[in-house]
Amino acid sequence: QVQLVESGGGLVQAGGSLRLTCTTSGRTFTMNVMGWFRQAPGKDREFVAAHNLLGTHYLDSVKGRFIISRDNAKNTLLLQMNNLKPEDTAVYYCAAGQKFPITSRPTEYNYWGQGTQVTVSA
Repeated sequence: QVQLVESGGGLVQAGGSLRLTCTTSGRTFTMNVMGWFRQAPGKDREFVAAHNLLGTHYLDSVKGRFIISRDNAKNTLLLQMNNLKPEDTAVYYCAAGQKFPITSRPTEYNYWGQGTQVTVSA
């Protein structure tokens, strides 16, 4: 089993920054991909970024603004979000998957956190 707990969400003005943290526990060494998704009201869950041993992959609209990183010593996955826009408003979820290739399909991820709300005001 793998447990994921997100923190760091909040309310920020457009142009501001937030850093999301996903604290992991359990058999995380069996997970080959760690990533972030988001879901806005009335919309499907959307891939944001993911990381594996070969590198990272980002949603086009967040490239150059968001940075995903993994700190194995602290068992955390981070998402640094800069130059936030109102369209980034959503609940952000941490996810972990056993399959090695990075995929944007939520169904390919095995474990999920409970989510943290990010609200960006205009």
